[in-house]
Amino acid sequence: MLNSYVCVDLETTGLHPKTDKIIEIGAVKVIEGVVVNTFSTLVNPGRCLEERVISLTGLRDEELSGAPYIEGVLPKFMEFMEDLPLLGHNIQFDFSFLKKAAVNMGMKMECQGIDTLRIARVHLASLEKKTLEFLCDYYQISYQAHRAYGDAHATHLLYQKLAEAFYNPEDSVFQPKILVYQAKKDGPATNSQKERLYRLADRHKLVLNVDIEKLTKSEASRMADVLRSKGYL
Repeated sequence: MLNSYVCVDLETTGLHPKTDKIIEIGAVKVIEGVVVNTFSTLVNPGRCLEERVISLTGLRDEELSGAPYIEGVLPKFMEFMEDLPLLGHNIQFDFSFLKKAAVNMGMKMECQGIDTLRIARVHLASLEKKTLEFLCDYYQISYQAHRAYGDAHATHLLYQKLAEAFYNPEDSVFQPKILVYQAKKDGPATNSQKERLYRLADRHKLVLNVDIEKLTKSEASRMADVLRSKGYL
């Protein structure tokens, strides 16, 4: 049984690491089954949140506006991780966002992981749902849903319950697997791209709801295309 790991959970602006951003990271470091350290921070995504994200997480733009950008957070989190495997509920989702941010920053991120969702799908197949909230209710684990640290700590407790009930050293779902996500680096928006967006916003009195200075080339290009499609030239 894996007794030392970092259990992590993210809150994000959406489901797609290529276009969405991390807004919160929460993690617990577990050594020999005991929580020895924690990590929790908000992250400024450089854009306004959609109502569905506000409703789900309870986070608001004013809370994130003063938070550090991912460039100031990810190196600290990777130092927190050390060389420990990651644990998470649908860990591929969290890893893909972390890996995308790392690639954009020119950093390497290679690690192994264990997925409590995969364990539940194998050993609790008869349950109608396999969400973290449902499984925590099933095992009577109390936690704050849809906030990164609360979800991370709950996932750690869920893993302990699953391992206690089902662990077998020959069971592959309990063995760390190399996490893989292919990500391409997005360079920052060029000065000409940013200047064009500033001009359009000023000319048409637009509120773009993003920090233009934090846009990547592809994000700036997509935004220009959207504005063009709406007739803003």
